[in-house]
Amino acid sequence: MAIRHWTLDDIPWDSLDPSKVDPDLVRIVKAAALVEYNGLDYATYLCNVFHDDPEFQQAARDWAVEEVQHGAALGRWAELVDPGWTLEGAFARFKANYKLTLDAKESVRGSRSGELIARCMVETGTSSYYTALGDAIEEPALKAICRHIAADELRHYKLFYQHLKRYLEREDLGRLRRLRIAVGRVAESEDDELAYAYWAANAGPDDAYDHTRYIRAYMRRAYSCYRPDHVDRGIAMIFKAVGLKPHTTLYRGATKLAWWFMDRRVKGLIREAA
Repeated sequence: MAIRHWTLDDIPWDSLDPSKVDPDLVRIVKAAALVEYNGLDYATYLCNVFHDDPEFQQAARDWAVEEVQHGAALGRWAELVDPGWTLEGAFARFKANYKLTLDAKESVRGSRSGELIARCMVETGTSSYYTALGDAIEEPALKAICRHIAADELRHYKLFYQHLKRYLEREDLGRLRRLRIAVGRVAESEDDELAYAYWAANAGPDDAYDHTRYIRAYMRRAYSCYRPDHVDRGIAMIFKAVGLKPHTTLYRGATKLAWWFMDRRVKGLIREAA
């Protein structure tokens, strides 16, 4: 029996409490809405890369529909707390300036296994992020949205991981190469996509795009939501995807290093803003 997926009607919109809305968090929610709402473009890219794998293509299309719903839910919440803002208007601005390479026939990661590792990293990041965001906020409607999205992203991680195992049976990709791809994809979290999304969602009509300014504005607010347990969970998911065992000395060291880096980054960004 298929499990019913949640819809926007399942969100307790009538419990939305404006008194518990943090303006800083509204900004990153708007940006996140645009990235999620762009899921169909990613599905197009994935279907091109896996052009002869109908099983994965269908999985990618189903995944994209859920990603778009995430954007719709976050966007609707943002519209309710800021009636002067519209998801479609901000998304049009985002799409006009940030474009994916949709005609690629091969993965930019060098192999299909590499592509699936990269997808696992994205789902690790989003699952951890929406869990952290949900824990950091008090507003009931947004908390419910984050809970639904975090659960979806964890399920998406498991989906890509299952396909990764299937491809690793036919592609020779050692742990070191897998780790390099994973670290590279994590580093891309500060690329143009999030910076453009933050700019398109929050900047004035005459404000020019500045990557450094807008990625720092996004990261300062987003990273502030994280706590050590969120980082710990993310590192465990990364280790699993690259074929390393969690709960080892290496794992504990990586977790401490990741938390130190994130905490240091947040404090540095706060000092810069001040």
